[in-house]
Amino acid sequence: MSVQVGIIMGSKSDLHIMKDAADVFKEFGVEFEMTVVSAHRTPERMFDYAKQAAGRGLKVIIAGAGGAAHLPGMVASITVLPVIGVPVKSSNSIDGWDSILSILQMPNGIPVATVALNAAKNAGLLAVQILSTADASLAVKMQAYKDELRKKVEESALEL
Repeated sequence: MSVQVGIIMGSKSDLHIMKDAADVFKEFGVEFEMTVVSAHRTPERMFDYAKQAAGRGLKVIIAGAGGAAHLPGMVASITVLPVIGVPVKSSNSIDGWDSILSILQMPNGIPVATVALNAAKNAGLLAVQILSTADASLAVKMQAYKDELRKKVEESALEL
C-alpha cells in the first residue's frame, strides 16, 4: 500500500498534537508520512512539498500550525489536494485564536477544512472519511468506528 496522507507541521514542537492524526491512521491501516515544513522558515521546502504531493500519490494533506499559522493555507494555494488545517496552540499563541483564525479565514477560492484547536485526531478522522469515498473497505472500518461511538453513548445512557 502506498502513502496516502501527508501530515506536516510548522515545527517539531507541534508533534505532541499532530501524532493524534498518525494514531488514527495506524488504527485504520492508512499509510501516511509525517514531516516538518515551515511556511515561514522553509518556504521553498513548503512549495516543493505541496507541488509534488499529488504526483507522489498523496490524496490528502493535514497541516498543523501555531501562531500566524500560514502553512495550511499556503499549501492549499499550491496543491489540488484537499488540505485539512489543524490550529495548534503554541507557546507564543494568543490563546490559540491566532492559529484558528489564520486557518479558518481563508479567502474564497482557496478552501482549507479546519478542525478545532489541537484536534489532530479529528483531522485524521476527516482524512479517513475523504479516503473512504474511494475505498469501500475503509468505509466499512469508518462505519464500525462510528457504530462503536454510538454503542458507548448508549451504554453510558443505560448506566445512568
